[in-house]
Amino acid sequence: MPSVIVLDTLSQEGLDLLDAAPGITYEVRTGLKGDDLRNALAEFDGAICRSGVKITPESLEGNRKLKAIVRAGVGTDNINSAAATRAGVVVMNTPAGNTLSTAEHAVTLMLALSRNVAPAYQGLIEGRWDRAKYMGAQVAGKTLGVVGLGRIGLAVVKRAQALEMRVLGYDPFMSKEKAKELGIEWYEKVDDMLPHVDYLSVHTPLTEETRNLIDIPQLDRLKPGVRLINAARGGIYNEAALVEGLKSGKIGGVALDVYAEEPCTNSPLFGMPGVLCTPHLGASTEEAQTQVAVEAVQLLTDFLSTGQIKNAVNIASLDAKMLEQLRGYLDVAFRLGKLAAGLIPSGLKSCKLTYRGEIAARDTKVLTAAFSAGLLQGAMADDVNLVNASLLLEERGIKLSSEARTDMGAFRSAMSFEIEGADGQKHKATGTVFGQSMPRLVSLDGYRLEAYLDGCLLVFTHKDVPGIIGGVGMAFGGHNVNIGQMAVGRAGDVPGGEAVGILNLDCEPPAAALEAVRKLPAIGSAKVIHLPSAGELPAWLQG
Repeated sequence: MPSVIVLDTLSQEGLDLLDAAPGITYEVRTGLKGDDLRNALAEFDGAICRSGVKITPESLEGNRKLKAIVRAGVGTDNINSAAATRAGVVVMNTPAGNTLSTAEHAVTLMLALSRNVAPAYQGLIEGRWDRAKYMGAQVAGKTLGVVGLGRIGLAVVKRAQALEMRVLGYDPFMSKEKAKELGIEWYEKVDDMLPHVDYLSVHTPLTEETRNLIDIPQLDRLKPGVRLINAARGGIYNEAALVEGLKSGKIGGVALDVYAEEPCTNSPLFGMPGVLCTPHLGASTEEAQTQVAVEAVQLLTDFLSTGQIKNAVNIASLDAKMLEQLRGYLDVAFRLGKLAAGLIPSGLKSCKLTYRGEIAARDTKVLTAAFSAGLLQGAMADDVNLVNASLLLEERGIKLSSEARTDMGAFRSAMSFEIEGADGQKHKATGTVFGQSMPRLVSLDGYRLEAYLDGCLLVFTHKDVPGIIGGVGMAFGGHNVNIGQMAVGRAGDVPGGEAVGILNLDCEPPAAALEAVRKLPAIGSAKVIHLPSAGELPAWLQG
C-alpha cells in the first residue's frame, strides 16, 4: 500500500483528498530537517511539501523507497532536483494553482500605488487628514507594459484590459500574431517599450537575461513618472537604480513583493516616498493555498496509483532503456533548441524539425520535446522539460511541426530545424552525434561545416576572402579572449562568396571585442550564443 508524508502545513481540502484516496496512507510530519528528514523520507513512497522544508542531496542520501516529491506551489528551489533525479525521484509542482492570486496581487500593488493607499492610511493612524497631500492617478486610459506573457502575465493583461488600460507586451516566445489576437501591442525589445509605459509589471523568471532588467542605463529611457511593479522574482529590478530613479523623480513609484535576498527586512527603498512593499504575498490567499494543495495531492495520488507523471520538472516519461538509446540525440536536440533560441532570441513564429536516417524510426516526439525544452530554457517562469515544453510553445502561438524520413543523407542519423521569426528572418541547421556522445553541428543556413555544439559560440557571416580568420583572431586576442575551436563553411568551392564561421570561445567576449570583430570590412554579422558546456546535460537527462 503506497504511503505519503506531508512535510508542511497543507490545507484541509488537500488532506481530505488524501483521506479519500483508495489504497494510500499518509502521515503529517512538519518541521523536519537533517537526519530526521532523511530518515522520514526513507519511510514513504511519496512526499508533499511547500517551501518550509529544504530537501537537499543529504536528505535523499541512501533513499531507495521514495518515488516522487510534489511541491504544492510553483517554485522548487527548496528541492534539489538534480539529487532527486539521481535518486530516481520524480519532482512535480503545481504551476497553475497560484496564477490568479499572484496576478491579483500585482494589480493590487499597481492600484494601491496609484492611489497612495498605504501612506494615506498611515496619515490617519498618525492623526492627520492629508487629503490634498495624496493626490493619485487613475489607471484607466494609462499604458501598462507587461514583461513575460505566461499564465500570470496574461492574467494581469486580462485584468488591466478590464480596467480600460492600453497594454504593451514583451515575451521572447510569443508571436506578434498571438499578441495581437490577445489585444496586446507586441514589442521585440523591452528597451523599446520603456518610453511608452506609465506602468511596468514583470512576470518572468530571474535569469541572466532578466537580472537587472531595469538598471541605471534604463533610467534615461523610462517615461517620466513611470510606476514599476514586481511580484515575480527579486533581482529583476536593480534596487539601487530604483532608489536613484525615485530621488531624481524619473520614477514616480515602486511596488515590490519580492526581493533579491529573502526574507528582506532592510532595504534602502523602505520608507521612501512613492514606495509600497509587501513580504512576498503573491500566493498568500486561502484560495491559492487550497488550489495548490488539491493539485499536489491529485498529482501524487495519480502517480502512485497509475504511474502518470504530470508537471514533472526533472525527468521525462521514458523508461531507462529508451532513455539510454536516445541519450545522444536528446542531447543534440536540446542543444539545437538552445542554438535556435540564440539565432532568433525573440519573436519566433514557427519551427519545423526534420529527422532523417535511423533516428527517424525512433520516438521522435520526445526528441521534439527535448528541442523545445532547449528553445525555452531560461525564458520561462515555468520549469521547462520534456513534459511541458511543447505545450508552452503552443501557448505562445509558435507553430511547431516535424517530419521523419528514414532515407539516409550524409549521416546515418541527423536532425534539422528550420525557424522563422515574426520579421521574416529565417535560419536552418543540422546536427548529429559523432560516436556515442559527441554532438556536432554539420550545417548552418546551407553552409556545410563541423562545429562543436558546446560552450560560448561566436556565429558570424563574412565574405570568403583572405585575412578574415586572422582579423577575428587579432580582435579577440587583443582583448584576451582565447579561441578553443573553429569551424568555417562556404557556399560552393570557389572563394570570394558568402561564408559562415563558428568559434568556440573560452570565455564571454567583452563588448569591445565584439565591436572590433563587427568592424572588420568583410564581416556581415556576429553574435554570441551560449550553449551548455561539453558533457553538461539538463537535469531531466542526467542519471
